[in-house]
Amino acid sequence: MLVTLTSTAPEASNLSHLLRKHPGKAQVFDLSVGQAHVFYPEANDERCTVAMMLEVDPVGLVRDKRFRGGDASTLAQYVNDRPYASSSMVAVAIGQVFRTAMGGRSDAFPELAAGTLPLTVTVAAVSARGGADLVRQLFEPLGWQVGARPIALDREYPEWGDSRYVDLTLTGDIRLSDALRHLYVLLPVLDDAKHYWVSDDEIGKLMRAGEGWLAEHPERDLITRRYLAHQRGMVGDAEALLDGDASATDASASSDGAAEDVAADGRARAVQERSPSLARLRAAAVLQALSDVRAHSVADVGCGPGALLVHLMAEPAFSRVIGTDVSARALEEAARRLNLREASDRVRDRIQLLQSSVTYQDSRLAGLDAIVLMEVIEHVDAARHGALEASVFGAAAPAAVIVTTPNSDYNALYPSLPAGEFRHTDHRFEWSRAEFEAWAASVCERFGYTVEFRTVGDVDAALGSPTQLALFRKGGQR
Repeated sequence: MLVTLTSTAPEASNLSHLLRKHPGKAQVFDLSVGQAHVFYPEANDERCTVAMMLEVDPVGLVRDKRFRGGDASTLAQYVNDRPYASSSMVAVAIGQVFRTAMGGRSDAFPELAAGTLPLTVTVAAVSARGGADLVRQLFEPLGWQVGARPIALDREYPEWGDSRYVDLTLTGDIRLSDALRHLYVLLPVLDDAKHYWVSDDEIGKLMRAGEGWLAEHPERDLITRRYLAHQRGMVGDAEALLDGDASATDASASSDGAAEDVAADGRARAVQERSPSLARLRAAAVLQALSDVRAHSVADVGCGPGALLVHLMAEPAFSRVIGTDVSARALEEAARRLNLREASDRVRDRIQLLQSSVTYQDSRLAGLDAIVLMEVIEHVDAARHGALEASVFGAAAPAAVIVTTPNSDYNALYPSLPAGEFRHTDHRFEWSRAEFEAWAASVCERFGYTVEFRTVGDVDAALGSPTQLALFRKGGQR
């Protein structure tokens, strides 16, 4: 299978810096699916092309139980199109070979990584169950001009018609990271037959690769169903995350123990999440803060049904993840969302769900790299803040604490929210930016932390962002 990616941007050879693959030599990568050969047929300032040729090891796939799928006991595991068709195997290779580029990061060329490039992508022999029409339906809404040439079943017998395979060409001004993520998600979707076990973290993979484009895609439902191999429970969880429902409900089991199930009315829920993207932006901001403090052991305190835990589970950097909530029902929902019942021993050792309250000291949370309170503190009565602070900053004393909460200054921009009312029916208060900063300064003085404030969501010049984030570091650690 062959994939090429060509840039015709000024100083086009800088593409190699974004990909972190040297244009002067051919490189070979041993992958879980075989070997990937990466080389540059051309690399100059006018035009730069990188090629990835994937050689699948069919015998190795048969021997590896991760790739046997539902045909493990049939002849289909030996006689199939895996060595020849660009499908989920190519997506796996893209994710492993170009992982850094998919993340959109470049220390040497940050502006180039963040901007669009004139790109042409070719993928040979794409398995497309739905034909060229479906290929266009999936890629054109993302800004690509699509060429999908059907491949004949047999050139010697044209009357037999076309196969389900197409030679794919994509052209457009697209960010490199977006282009790679589009391929990573949509190649398995087109094939509609993942060739590996759909594991516990597939939802997290989809959320991360689909960030910024999947939620608004007109074929979102089809993409989600096919990517998750039509597993109904996973599909439902993914749809809830994409809709932002998880963010609206992650506060429904409040950590102060006042109620196990708090149902917000439709208006309050709509106000809390003015746009479905705010839930994703909040989770992304928390993940970025955790990355900035190099956290490996993390507790999501007041985790609710697991909105953030899905993302933490999907990131291998977090070697120990704890979710706590006062609501046993919320923890049951989180366990179902994370599919812990079917998880491997390795995953079970990595993920813990504990019934606990943020206002009670819990020795099981001591000594962690970070504790997250995402949309939790506003559900705790002010009279119990001292207990919360003593529990989190005093007894647990992690190296970092991340707190997100609504910014009440921003409420003026919600036309459906009457003056003086809160965004959620269970909120005990909502802090302005000045009030949040004053509280954080008091915590730092009493418990030996420093604090950095960040915005989450669209920033109004006068009123700030809808969500505010505080990143506390113990003793000013960096």
